[in-house]
Amino acid sequence: MHLKPDSMASIVKHIKWLYTEFGIASVYETGSDAWLLILSRCVRMFAYGANSLIIALFFSALEFSDFYIGLFMSLTLAGDVLLSVLLTLVADKVGRRKILILGSLMMIVSGAVFALFENYWALLFAAVIGIISATGSDFGPFRAIEESTLSHLTTPKTRSDVLSWYITTASIGSALGTEFSGRAVEFFKAKEGWTIVDAYHKIFLAYVIGGILNMTFTLLLSKECEAEDKEPETAETEASEMMLDERGAPNNQGEDDEGFSPVPIQEPEKPKKQSRFAQISAETRWIMYKLWFLLIVDSLADGMVGYSLTTYYIDQKFHIAKSTLGDIISSSYILSSFSTIFAAPLAKRLGLINTMVFTHLPSSTAVLLFPTPNNLVLTVILFFIRTGLNNMDQAPRSAFIAAVVKSEERTAVMGITSMVRTLAATAGPSVTGILAGNNHFWIAFVAAGSLRICYDLGLWAMFVNMRLYQHEEKAEETKGVRTEERRRESDEEELQEL
Repeated sequence: MHLKPDSMASIVKHIKWLYTEFGIASVYETGSDAWLLILSRCVRMFAYGANSLIIALFFSALEFSDFYIGLFMSLTLAGDVLLSVLLTLVADKVGRRKILILGSLMMIVSGAVFALFENYWALLFAAVIGIISATGSDFGPFRAIEESTLSHLTTPKTRSDVLSWYITTASIGSALGTEFSGRAVEFFKAKEGWTIVDAYHKIFLAYVIGGILNMTFTLLLSKECEAEDKEPETAETEASEMMLDERGAPNNQGEDDEGFSPVPIQEPEKPKKQSRFAQISAETRWIMYKLWFLLIVDSLADGMVGYSLTTYYIDQKFHIAKSTLGDIISSSYILSSFSTIFAAPLAKRLGLINTMVFTHLPSSTAVLLFPTPNNLVLTVILFFIRTGLNNMDQAPRSAFIAAVVKSEERTAVMGITSMVRTLAATAGPSVTGILAGNNHFWIAFVAAGSLRICYDLGLWAMFVNMRLYQHEEKAEETKGVRTEERRRESDEEELQEL
């Protein structure tokens, strides 16, 4: 059976539409650096997903109390805050690729410690000083630097699409990681002479391999990923150059032909060095203060019921096999990957803020109701609603920050944003650990769901009518004016030569 030319053209037309509508064309246009950054995060989230399934269970198997499990996660997140502040604020100056390589090395060392040791304080030291994902989320320096780099490499037209695929592939990596972790634990545990703790140790070797691959992809990035070095010309320099052009260089006697002393040329004063935070404009800070406040509320909620703690809650409540638990978590991540693909098309039609709010609100409601069912099926359905919609706001949020922040401020702003979110999340696991130790684990989900709903409604009320891309529009206008000025100067020079 042969297809008619009209049918073939129709199929090609629909393929092109899908290729453009779902942002694949935008990723392709951005170049190989975008692919490498996306692949790097996918591999890293595989390692984080493998950890998130077992890390609370690992500490429980070592017979540490719920309080110590919560304390470990809180202090680990606090270590991530310190790393985010130290590394992201200097990333543009030192080099983004160098900081990403350093982060990969820290991943490798931390994973090796978890694969070899069982002492609580040794594990805590490796997690706080190094990089270990205690919750399955991408805290630490990586995400802020990568999102800033992708915002630098993209245009306002392609940015939302590229960031959506950055989030989507991360969910795919997490899904594969949790599936691998659940199956691998059951496989190793079934071996003769192996304990459950031995099986957990082997999973952390996958974390080490993830760090090695993350470093490899970073080494392949081009210099286009680095921040632009901008050396603004001062008015004094321009005035001096114009004076030299008009009057000519002074003669050896220190006077011109008419006996007048030349005007001394003063060197422009070097601007004083400022901290990264001080370099952020007042306009940007005012916007970000409001957003940071809301993100503190949301991140506190996420810290209270992170995926590692949620996995631990399901295991305690229903006592299911680790492979089944891995299947549930993996399926939820796959659902999240599928839903995140639609974030960019929705953002184009509804707007960034509307997409963030109306996809996150059902997820927040599912968290609120999560402890209500007493059977596994309804619990899993609520978990799927939470996870399936939870990440749809991430790409629009990153695109929103990039749209309201100047390009030279993005790395610092995204680094501070990551730090604020992580810092807020640090208190969550400790609160949940205390509640779980007193047989009130369910209260954590009710409180977290309520906080998340407050975040969603506050976000819509504060930012729904904000105008976006103003800085980039001004930059394009300035660029056009400068190009026109250079053309006129060139024409004038040619006329003078003639």
